[in-house]
Amino acid sequence: MAQKKPSVVRYLRHMFNSEDIRRKLLVTLGILAIFRLAANVPAPGIDHAALESFTQSQNAGGNFLGFLDMLSGGTISTFSLLSMGVYPYITAQIIIQLLVPIIPALQRRVEEDPREGRKWMEKWNYYLAVPMAALSAVGQINLFNSLAGQIIVPFGFTADLWIPSLTTLLAMTAGTMFAIWLGELISEYGIRGQGLSLIIFAGIVAKMPRNLLNLLNDETYGVILLVITIIILALTIYVIIVIQQGRRNVPVMYPGRRMGNRMSMPVKGTLPLMVNMAGMIPLIFASALLQFPVIISSFFQNSETTFVANAAAWFQANLNGTGTLYWILYFIMVVAFTFFYTTVLFDQQNYGENLKRVGAQIPGINRGAPTQKYLKRVQSLITLPGALFLGFVAIMPFLIGQILKGFGISTASSSAGLFLFTSSGLLIVVGVVRDTFMNIEAELKLHGYQDTLLVK
Repeated sequence: MAQKKPSVVRYLRHMFNSEDIRRKLLVTLGILAIFRLAANVPAPGIDHAALESFTQSQNAGGNFLGFLDMLSGGTISTFSLLSMGVYPYITAQIIIQLLVPIIPALQRRVEEDPREGRKWMEKWNYYLAVPMAALSAVGQINLFNSLAGQIIVPFGFTADLWIPSLTTLLAMTAGTMFAIWLGELISEYGIRGQGLSLIIFAGIVAKMPRNLLNLLNDETYGVILLVITIIILALTIYVIIVIQQGRRNVPVMYPGRRMGNRMSMPVKGTLPLMVNMAGMIPLIFASALLQFPVIISSFFQNSETTFVANAAAWFQANLNGTGTLYWILYFIMVVAFTFFYTTVLFDQQNYGENLKRVGAQIPGINRGAPTQKYLKRVQSLITLPGALFLGFVAIMPFLIGQILKGFGISTASSSAGLFLFTSSGLLIVVGVVRDTFMNIEAELKLHGYQDTLLVK
């Protein structure tokens, strides 16, 4: 007879019956409350009237700034001290992870002592996050000033402006590091290893009620948009769960154990390979690279050289998140980065050598390098649907917008309310909820709760 799964209510009751898990949940909620409180503290030097006018315009609901606003927890639209969220730290992580396989000395350091290698990578993630936060702050300020006039007045590093500009820059950089510190506190004292993800998750969830209200406030299409949103949410959540849980179980034979004078039979096992091993990283990385030309061009849009000014204007017009070219490039880059980042992570795992050390073997495949080559080919094949899925998720706002326009529905509420949590944001929400519950389930098992006890 199949074992009955525990109900959600019974599962939650067992969670809160454990004093240790209850304490971790309360600590996590408390730190998230502090983060949301700090997110409402504005950065110095902001022209609030100009910022409010910009965020209420139709351009502010566009997808270019919407993705940044989502990652920062909805703080870009208010230009708070935490307006960059933990995004610079994530970018620093990506850079360090990409440098490790490129530089042989770093790769040897990580492979020889994985624990010390992880500590080294974490240390340099913090070091690199500081200049990344400062550069992101400068780029973000120039981008807003170029799109909506002087949001921050004054800003520039001339003789009479460098003190207020440096104050704004240091305040925003410190806000980013404060958000990173809160995330690390959650990982250490709250839900283990989920700090940064929960920081982003809290910002996305906090925006959802307002987005739904924006849909309902549309007198013409409010009900239609709400129904479409619910349908899209249900279908997207189902597909995300299927893809994220997708595994290819490669059969592996583990050697038997010697017990006295006898040798036990080899043990059959499996090596699960994930369909989407890269997670959200390709979306973030592709978005960052597409934003980079726009941020750089904002410095040259008033250039006296005609060619430079025209090139800057072209980047501002075509890569601002509203044109077709942007979404085509976004799809291609997400798919390409999914394969690239999966290859980087897979090579770091070094399954061939690890299986060889324990004496395990894939039936019909030689140990060592041939095993690694075989597994790499299998991983590449199963990554294709995962990469296409991430690419589809990335361009879903554009596809939905085109469909709505085809039916004559084109309103600001559909952009501001529907797009910001039907694709990338929803992928983050579902992934964080899944990882958090898996983490809590592992904690429950460590505390002696068995599946059979959870269903009684």
